[in-house]
Amino acid sequence: MKLAATAGGGLFLGFSWTSSVASALEVVSDTALAAGKIDFNSYLALSPDGLITIFSPNPELGQNIKTSFPMIVAEELDADWTKVKVIQAPLDTNKFERQVTGGSGAVPHSWERLRKAGATARQMLIEAAAKRWKVPASSLSTENSMVIHKASGRKLSYGELVTEAAKMPVPAEVKLKEPKDFKLIGKAVRNVDNHEMVTGKPLYGIDFYRDGMLFAMIQRPTAFGMKLKSVDAAAAKAMPGIVDVVTFKNNVAVVGKSTWQVNKARKALKIAYEKEGALESSADHDRLFKELLDSKEATVRRKDGDVDTAFKNAAKVVKGEYQCPFLSHAPMEPMNFFAHVRPDGVELVGPTQTPERARGEVAKLLNISPEKVTVELTRLGGGFGRRLAADYVLEAAELSSIIKAPVKVIWTREDDMTGGTYRPAVRYRFEAALDAKGNMIGYKLRGVGINSGNPTREDNFPSGAVDNLLIDSVEHQSPITTGPWRAPITNFLAFAEQAFLDEVAEAAGKDPVQFRLALLEKAKKAPVGEIKYDIDRMKGVIELAAEKSGWGKKKGVAQGFSVYFSHRSYVAQVGEVELKNGAPVVKKIYAAADCGQVINLSGANQQVKGGVVDGLGHAMYSNLTFKDGAPEQNNFSTYRLIRMKEVPEIDVHFVNNGIDPTGLGEPALPPTGGAVANAIYKATGKRLRNQPFMQQAEFKSA
Repeated sequence: MKLAATAGGGLFLGFSWTSSVASALEVVSDTALAAGKIDFNSYLALSPDGLITIFSPNPELGQNIKTSFPMIVAEELDADWTKVKVIQAPLDTNKFERQVTGGSGAVPHSWERLRKAGATARQMLIEAAAKRWKVPASSLSTENSMVIHKASGRKLSYGELVTEAAKMPVPAEVKLKEPKDFKLIGKAVRNVDNHEMVTGKPLYGIDFYRDGMLFAMIQRPTAFGMKLKSVDAAAAKAMPGIVDVVTFKNNVAVVGKSTWQVNKARKALKIAYEKEGALESSADHDRLFKELLDSKEATVRRKDGDVDTAFKNAAKVVKGEYQCPFLSHAPMEPMNFFAHVRPDGVELVGPTQTPERARGEVAKLLNISPEKVTVELTRLGGGFGRRLAADYVLEAAELSSIIKAPVKVIWTREDDMTGGTYRPAVRYRFEAALDAKGNMIGYKLRGVGINSGNPTREDNFPSGAVDNLLIDSVEHQSPITTGPWRAPITNFLAFAEQAFLDEVAEAAGKDPVQFRLALLEKAKKAPVGEIKYDIDRMKGVIELAAEKSGWGKKKGVAQGFSVYFSHRSYVAQVGEVELKNGAPVVKKIYAAADCGQVINLSGANQQVKGGVVDGLGHAMYSNLTFKDGAPEQNNFSTYRLIRMKEVPEIDVHFVNNGIDPTGLGEPALPPTGGAVANAIYKATGKRLRNQPFMQQAEFKSA
């Protein structure tokens, strides 16, 4: 940017990412910029050749913000999209806020400030043209990086106006577009990294290379609850290309000149382990769940009304228990990170969802100031919550500090699948009390989780719609490491809740869709306690999904319904299932999403479809089990993922309600399991209460 300024001048605008609304923008002279006196939070740059450049601060792992962020700026700027360039910004906590990919919150967080940045630049360009032409600014319009005076037919490109615009005062207030006037937002725009991805250009952490760096692979304990006892590394050290074998904490790192060489040498290590804690097995967890569901020691998460009396006076009580297994995040790019620990500071490069956490934990590990640690972000080849943790970053940093050299730590697929962290295993117990008319007058939910924190979401639907409600939880602490997995907790809880609501609707003799709508209507007219979801938005997606799927009107196909609220958004789904050789086959899934304003229609469609595929595949097939603390699945040959031929047709629809964007990276996943399970019940008469579905005895042999 400094070179661009000295070469030809330009308009450089800094806009704040650290307040709830965009701060006033500051115009900077070319001389000041070239002299390095600028301290912006983030940058929008317009150059005389018409190029528009912005830095995208958040990690990109496929959620499309690296495309969506510049689209928002370009919309308000009325820019020619072909001249927009986006650059991934490094970690900078002075300039940026929330440099995090997680919680489906990037676009909601930055929506208004990005719009104001673009609109302010546009207004300044208009003022520059008005001054040159000596006409009122109100007589000018913009389009496709041009300022236009319709009365005279004159036009000037943004590039022609940049130098003059840089001298204009920054407007304190700017008018943002009405959604009806959007030309770019809401359209399908291809990802800005598509060309690099398709042509194999370096983008990901696994691609990163630095001359002189070493490669390392680490042997970790083979089971959770084991610790390192002894190491014989003589054979490994003697192998070609091996520089060193280093032991630190419970790890043994093999360092060398290539991944092939260190991987071969690691297999030559002779390591002994000893027991440090409990060596838990999946069979132990099954017994544990049963005990804790009956425990009298539970944490009450929400209690409304008189639950005991409601169940005592119920005309009918419905009960059901649902269980989910541990799951691997299994991103296609295994964990990897580069670190160079020097006397004057630390350089970190790689794929992380939480660069500030990575910096902070490395600084703490090495007992240095965080200001001495830099973090450069690469594109992430998947994360799904796994890269929220910084364990693999710490490994690289600690190893570099020991060997006094730059090093890149790479995990194999087996490392990735057996080294944690996992989606927690959970079991739920539901009970519903019905009166003589089939109204739900009581509701109980207990969640028992293994390292899950709170395995419930006590304020989600149907809370607020039932007069008497009790939601509590019990937690088991295990040596098995767990962490957030795409749509944390709700990724399974939604299936359990929505499948159980279908059971209740059937017991009440009511249509599942109408049963949910009636509960929402009750919550609207006579809410019980605090309601933290938007009733009208939830009703909207329910009605849209029912309409688009032809709910209840089709023959020859079994339909199942589900709806869920998570990450500020609402998604309803209808799954359609047919039987083939006695086994259920998912043929089609309809999804209705309310995520507020859709930024990029292409990206939004893929986020919903990707969430559906993720939710379907893991509900149907995936399972991670343990024996004596060790994972029994260590690669895709034993850990089952959905296959391309098993992906059904997915029909996506969006609610256009004109509100600001809410989350979309995760909300489409939670409803899928319930929609499919309820459809399978319609097709087979079999209630599915445990995942994965296709490991049910009757489906295994079909």
